[in-house]
Amino acid sequence: MRVKNRRTIASFFLAGLVLLVYWFWLSLRPVEIVAIHHRSSGFSDVLVTSFPPTDKGKIKWWLKNQNMLKDKYAIPKPDSNGYFYVTFWLFGKGYKEEGKYDRLCFNDIKTKINCIEKDAIFSVDKSRNMGLMFTVYDGDNYRLDLNGDIIKVTSD
Repeated sequence: MRVKNRRTIASFFLAGLVLLVYWFWLSLRPVEIVAIHHRSSGFSDVLVTSFPPTDKGKIKWWLKNQNMLKDKYAIPKPDSNGYFYVTFWLFGKGYKEEGKYDRLCFNDIKTKINCIEKDAIFSVDKSRNMGLMFTVYDGDNYRLDLNGDIIKVTSD
């Protein structure tokens, strides 16, 4: 009986260790920006191959990299009122034709293979009423307050 319990405990420990290592690997992967598309005034799309898995990680990544994004890719690109909307999409298996599915297509690519699957993972927008907002596509929204604190926005 004791040997069976030790094997069970060892199996659970090993499974937990594998999950922990996988989680660290997901958290530490660098964000690779594949392409940037400016759709219209104030709206930009960023195609990425990986992104931090947690809400906090996504927001932290934006705050840490916003100057690099501005300098290297000219995003965000605010409209005439200073508002902007940046959406990060998983690039998945690359560009595809429009096809039958609801895909996001980019008019700045002049071929038939100019669409991606709609797999948004994070967005940042700035408006007059709400200031800087973060949307994580599991349903949560956050706002940067005047003190620099991140506040979870409830939808009640």
